[in-house]
Amino acid sequence: MGTVLLKAFGLVFIIALAYFLKKIGFFKAEDANLTSKIMFNLTLPAAVITSFAHYQNDHSLFLLCFVGFGCGGILLIVGWIISRRKSDEERIFYMLNLPGYNIGCFTMPFVQSFIGQFGVVATCMFDMGNSIICTGGSYAATCAVINNGEKTTVKSILKKLFSSIPFDVYLLLMVTALLGFSIPDGIVQVTSTIGSANSLMAMLTIGLMFELKPNRQHTKKVVLSLLIRYGFAVVTALIFYHCLPFSLEVRQVLVIISFAPIPALAPVFTAKCGGDTEIAGLVNSISILISIVAITALVSVMGLQ
Repeated sequence: MGTVLLKAFGLVFIIALAYFLKKIGFFKAEDANLTSKIMFNLTLPAAVITSFAHYQNDHSLFLLCFVGFGCGGILLIVGWIISRRKSDEERIFYMLNLPGYNIGCFTMPFVQSFIGQFGVVATCMFDMGNSIICTGGSYAATCAVINNGEKTTVKSILKKLFSSIPFDVYLLLMVTALLGFSIPDGIVQVTSTIGSANSLMAMLTIGLMFELKPNRQHTKKVVLSLLIRYGFAVVTALIFYHCLPFSLEVRQVLVIISFAPIPALAPVFTAKCGGDTEIAGLVNSISILISIVAITALVSVMGLQ
C-alpha cells in the first residue's frame, strides 16, 4: 500500500509542480506545446519500442484494438443520443468530450509505473483502436451532425491518424510482431534511456495544460458528462475484469484504462467545430483530477506495486 501511494504521489507531484511553476511564471501555458511535442514524438515512441522488445508473441492482444475502438464508439453514440434536438453547441460538447481516452499523456505513465512493459504493450493495442476515435473519428462524426460546412472524408481521417507518430510506431511494431521480427538490442538500449523520461514529460504536460475556471452556467453539462463517462467506466471495468478471457495483467490494464481522463485533443476539436472551449477545458481538467484519484485507488485495490 505504501509503495503504491508513493509511486502515485510521485506522478501527482510532477503535475502539481508544473502547475505551480506555471502560476509563478517560471513556465508559460504555451510551454505545454513543447513538452507535448517531446512526449508524443520522442519519449512515448521510445517507451513503446522498449516495451515491444520484450513482447512475447500473444496474438490475442490484437483484439484490444477492437475493444479500444468499441469503447470510444459507444461513448460517441451516447453523446449523439443525449444531445439530439439540442443546440449545435451542446452537440459539439457531448460528441467530442464524452468519447475517447487520454492514453499517451496520462494512462501510459501509470501503466509503466505499476504494471511494466507487458502492460505498456497491452495499452498500445487498446490505444490503436482508441486513436481512430480520438484523432479524427469523433471530430468527423460531429462535423457531419452539425453540418458546419467542413468536408470530412475517410482520407482526411486517415491523414490525421498517420500523421501521429505514436500511432505509426504502434502499427509498425504490430506488423513486426506479426512477422516474428525482434528489435535489435542496440536500438533498445537507446530507446530505454529516452523512454524512461516519458512519465516526467507526460506529467509535466498535464500540469502545464491544467486549468480550473469554474462557471455555474456550465455545472449541469459538466456534471452530466462526467457522470456518464465515469458511470460507463465502472460498468466497463467490471466487465473487463470479470468477463474477458485475457490474463490477469491485461484485465488490470483495461480496468486502469477505463478510468482514463478525456483526451487532450477534445478541447482542440471543440474549438475547431465552433464549440465552447471554456467548458471543454474545464471538464477536461476535472476529469484529470477524478482519474488520478480513481486510478490510484484501483492500483491499490488490485495489489499492484
